[in-house]
Amino acid sequence: MTGTLRRTVTALAAALCAAAAAALPGAAPAQAAPPPYPAKAEAQWIDRDTVVWKGAPDPAGGTLQLESGPDGDRRLRLAPGTLTPDERAKYPHLKDFPAFTVDPRDQAQAATALRDRLVATRRAADGTLREATGVQIPGVLDDLYGAAASRARLGPVFDRGRPTLSVWAPTARTVALELDGRTVPMTRDDRTGVWSARGERDWTGKPYRYAVTVFAPAAGETVTNKVTDPYATGLTADSERSLVTDLADPRLAPRGWDRLKKPAAVPLRDARIQELHVRDFSVADRTSKHPGQYLAFTDRSSDGMKHLRGLARAGTTHVHLLPAFDFGSVPERRDRQAAPDCDLAAYPPDSEKQQECVAKTAAKDAYNWGYDPVHYTVPEGSYASDPDGTARTVEFRRMVQGLNGAGLRAVMDVVYNHTLASGQDPRSVLDRIVPGYYHRLLDDGTVATSTCCANTAPEHTMMGKLVVDSLVTWAKEYKVDGFRFDLMGHHPKASLLAVRKALDALTPAKDGVDGKAIVLYGEGWNFGEVANDARFVQATQKNMAGTGIATFDDRARDAVRGGGPFDADPRVQGFASGLFTDPNDSPANGTRDEQKARLLHYQDLIKVGLTGGLADYTFTDSAGRTVKGSQVDYNGAPAGYAAAPGDALAYADAHDNETLYDALAYKLPQRTKPADRARMQVLALATATLSQGPALSQAGTDLLRSKSLDRNSYDSGDWFNALHWNCADGNGFGRGLPPAADNKDKWPYARPLLADPALRPGCAEITGASAAYRDLTRIRATEPDFGLATTEQVQRALSFPLSGRDETPGVVTMRLGRLVVVLNATPEKQTQTVRDAAGQPYALHPVQARGADPVVRTASYEKGTGTFTVPGRTVAVFTRG
Repeated sequence: MTGTLRRTVTALAAALCAAAAAALPGAAPAQAAPPPYPAKAEAQWIDRDTVVWKGAPDPAGGTLQLESGPDGDRRLRLAPGTLTPDERAKYPHLKDFPAFTVDPRDQAQAATALRDRLVATRRAADGTLREATGVQIPGVLDDLYGAAASRARLGPVFDRGRPTLSVWAPTARTVALELDGRTVPMTRDDRTGVWSARGERDWTGKPYRYAVTVFAPAAGETVTNKVTDPYATGLTADSERSLVTDLADPRLAPRGWDRLKKPAAVPLRDARIQELHVRDFSVADRTSKHPGQYLAFTDRSSDGMKHLRGLARAGTTHVHLLPAFDFGSVPERRDRQAAPDCDLAAYPPDSEKQQECVAKTAAKDAYNWGYDPVHYTVPEGSYASDPDGTARTVEFRRMVQGLNGAGLRAVMDVVYNHTLASGQDPRSVLDRIVPGYYHRLLDDGTVATSTCCANTAPEHTMMGKLVVDSLVTWAKEYKVDGFRFDLMGHHPKASLLAVRKALDALTPAKDGVDGKAIVLYGEGWNFGEVANDARFVQATQKNMAGTGIATFDDRARDAVRGGGPFDADPRVQGFASGLFTDPNDSPANGTRDEQKARLLHYQDLIKVGLTGGLADYTFTDSAGRTVKGSQVDYNGAPAGYAAAPGDALAYADAHDNETLYDALAYKLPQRTKPADRARMQVLALATATLSQGPALSQAGTDLLRSKSLDRNSYDSGDWFNALHWNCADGNGFGRGLPPAADNKDKWPYARPLLADPALRPGCAEITGASAAYRDLTRIRATEPDFGLATTEQVQRALSFPLSGRDETPGVVTMRLGRLVVVLNATPEKQTQTVRDAAGQPYALHPVQARGADPVVRTASYEKGTGTFTVPGRTVAVFTRG
């Protein structure tokens, strides 16, 4: 055959093949060239039948389709359609976008198409490409695999000592297991999209990772990612490999673990919580044998553990640990951790040098709050004595034992709302296994970052499953007693209810723990791409009311401190910081009349807070009107949103924003003496401590803890963050200007305060405040009327008898059963006459009468008139005999 003839026949054969292929369903036109991979993904394949395409082009004169494969030779044709009522309900944010129906003849190709390059296109009749966009696939993956995959057991699962390793990777072409230097093939279950390999007993303790060959939109091509296990139960240092770890192995159980006796459980409404960072707790404690480690909580004779036991004896019930799962911002090997090379203590208290030196090593030092998850279900290695191997598992368990033995239950701060990284970043785990699934994507296909990092999507079946499975593991295998959800409002309410249901199913007989005793609370803030239930019913303050899962109540917090956490002038005053009654010189506080009006409104917010934030509690406000808690305004939102005590968690400070002492340092007049600052600190804490419902305070706040005015100390190192249990070491105030990154705009206000030695409290103020706080906590724990269960009970037992047009600015008087509580935030002694108390035998509560504060012991009661007299800057509790 001549070359010319051969070329002619070949061309004819190719044309015939192309014509035949074009006649087959799902085949691309012969002349269609594959489009370059688009930068955006504006098409969303929400189920096997339906694609939603933002800004979809008019298909007139051409065709719309999904094109799959490296050459785009697999085609799923699209026809104009509409969303069903169920689809509109499930995807409310897509209801106004054009919808298209996948040709029924092509739907069977969906699973295959998803395992390759996928682009939505519009082509002209001649096959010329006119439009192209990437395709978001979480919805169709849930439709195809979600029901079956949600029942799969992932990660290492042991059966009589033999592990099976399983990973969900439905879009992967292949997955192989790299185990201790060798490669083991894995088998795909087409029904679930799960890849598995069954091993031998000698796999236990071996390092492993997965080699996942998958199309990655972030790379625009098919890649082979070497990835650790999202369901890992053990890790090598710095998360380099997962470890085949059996958490039921007796060798990983510390002595007494199987018979661990926990402190008596309390209802969430009675929880009194200390928020504590693992490293802060002990890194500066010279009496600790394990500074900065989990094992510091086993050092019973350390100053820190002695203090925690004292709080527990007074009525504190829980310690809330800031993130202690595997996070990515700290080198876990100690020889790789940097430290400031300056003599930080040598600089003046208002110097810029401390923060400058700390900032140089911040990215590589041993400190971070840890809100940057890498693996959700493995303890962080930097807190272990050895980050390699299983020490972190054993020592985390010993920490829980230590806290329980001190009379405290352990709460974990969990951050399922985002990950440290996404896409092809080496620290991205989830997104390199199933690209584009685990994170919440915006309409253009970019990852949402409203929570600061790559937002996850718990509304997707397998991300929601990961949350539930991870929490159950912490509860069962680590005996954690509660969970605090970071930015909980970015979770669906349904996801949190699924967590509650799964935990409630745990029983001592079956699982070794009582799941119903596990407390749940979180940040129910409403913002970002999910705000106002845009994508689902969120786990926000108003939506979680009545669920038994609490949300932080910022209403009373702002009223107590004054202003808000983002004020340009940090001197805006509030109830406990001298508004109207002890004004500073900031023009931001307004005129005297404006200050008085705002203070009285703040007092209404505090009253609502004292009821537990109840929406339907009725009282007389400071204007003399009869109102419900929900009718009191908080920046345009209802002050009261709780359905019952326990829905709202009261607090005056937490790790975010300035410590309470630092906030008061800004807000109180600079002339205020340390003793008076300490008294205002106790009074501010009392508004949460003596409220209905749960309350939280940052560890060390009872000791007047300062971070030298740092408002965001997540990466500020030990110098600004460490707790000082010994009053001789001070309270942390005056350790230099706070880091410039988040505080420089406040330096003009901070510098004169830090330079003033009169603002640094001594031992008398520090120990006195702590003892007075413990007295109030003891009263809260021993008086049952502080733990009422329903709105109706609170309505009957609690009142504000002097609330109204004539109430005293700076004073809140609360009647609760046989108690009367007077919060006097003014500098002067105040009298409060409750006329219907006249003739009744009230006296200062015995705890305060025999307590640590000599000033409160001068409070008195005149039986004949029903008059309570309380010293300035004092909270006094009276009881009827």
